[in-house]
Amino acid sequence: MPSVLIVDDEANVRRMVGALLTAEGFEVRDAGDGTAGVARAEESEPDLVLLDMMIPGTLDGMAVLERLRKRFPDLPVIMMSGRAGLADAVKATRLGAVNFLEKPLTPEGVLLAMASALELRLARRERTALRADLGLAGELVGESPAMHDLRAMIARIAPTDSRVLITGESGTGKELVAAAIHAGSPRRERPLVRVNCAAIPRDLVESEMFGHERGSFTGATERRIGRFELAHTGTLLLDEVGDLGAEAQAKLLRAIEAKEIERVGGGKPIKIDVRIVAATNRDLTRSVRDGQFREDLYFRLNVLPIGVPPLRERPGDVSLLVRHFAEMQRRKSGQPAPIWLDAGVQALARYRWPGNVRELANIVERLSILCAGREITADEVHRVLPPAGDGGSGPPLPDLVAPEVTLSDALDDYERLLITRALSAAHGVVAEAARRLRTDRPNLYRRMKRLGIIGA
Repeated sequence: MPSVLIVDDEANVRRMVGALLTAEGFEVRDAGDGTAGVARAEESEPDLVLLDMMIPGTLDGMAVLERLRKRFPDLPVIMMSGRAGLADAVKATRLGAVNFLEKPLTPEGVLLAMASALELRLARRERTALRADLGLAGELVGESPAMHDLRAMIARIAPTDSRVLITGESGTGKELVAAAIHAGSPRRERPLVRVNCAAIPRDLVESEMFGHERGSFTGATERRIGRFELAHTGTLLLDEVGDLGAEAQAKLLRAIEAKEIERVGGGKPIKIDVRIVAATNRDLTRSVRDGQFREDLYFRLNVLPIGVPPLRERPGDVSLLVRHFAEMQRRKSGQPAPIWLDAGVQALARYRWPGNVRELANIVERLSILCAGREITADEVHRVLPPAGDGGSGPPLPDLVAPEVTLSDALDDYERLLITRALSAAHGVVAEAARRLRTDRPNLYRRMKRLGIIGA
């Protein structure tokens, strides 16, 4: 449950607001002065702080706000006061307060302000988690010509405010490129908010993107702030944008053109200032030709195109990536690091990597666990790589000249090999394997069942 710290010198306020929040399922702590409030926050960081501006003592509300913002940069603080004026509210906002409530407080006002603040807290945590998932310090690893070109392109486009379309196969690091663009932009100190367009149910896309008002549809028990608002003044990453449906594409196009949104159930437009970075592993030009993606939206997104090279086009970077991911795993697990022999690294470099850098990271993690403190040889590598995975541009054809092989059997063998390799590259996720094979999931399930592939 979310934890809330109430800092107010009025005991009645602490008691009444505390009772309200406890009834709503929050974990509540309180403090009667600024010094105690800072101490309580440092004992255990809360998810949200309700802070009175006019606290008497050595630390007033503004001083407490400054200390909390320095100590906990992502902690949302809501200011409260019954005597402060507009200038005080503006100053508090500049110091980092996310909202300002006038006393006497109302239950609806408190809960509404807290809902918005907790949405912001979630977005900030997701941003932190995204940056952590992208690797140590979020750097782009590799010294190949392709990576030098990629870094040069990022350096050119990051300082602008133009929209960017990042293309590349699954697992190449498109999110990392988006984070690098944001880090090199004037918006670097503002939020980087990611939305996975492929993971949102179609009937919830509008709510997820633009938010909704309480009671706007069944199940909307409170106001929700959408990803566009959370990214205001920052960068919005539309990951897997090619998976959006036609209705969602139309709404996204309108938001881009008008630079404003409307929450579901809301009656007024909300101005938004975001830089949009979109990413996809689909060929959007083909999707446009096939009528699956709006041409006008494609042109809006594709102002600055940037392609991320697949790992097979930069095999010389494999050794650097192996060391990078091995160090990440050592720090995460605390296990003794394995000893990577040249033969083991070369075996990895010869593999075609259908899952690209993400697949390599998973393989390195697996080997680091299985071979902790031991040498990793070529044999160890071959044990964890999928069959027929260390060479060639694709799966080997069956021996069609053998007299005992019929055409039907040969086609089944080849289809089985294609499907198993796609499943391996997708780490067993059938939806992702279907996307790689450019078919739909029910069709892939039927073929898997017919061929006796486990998981169907």
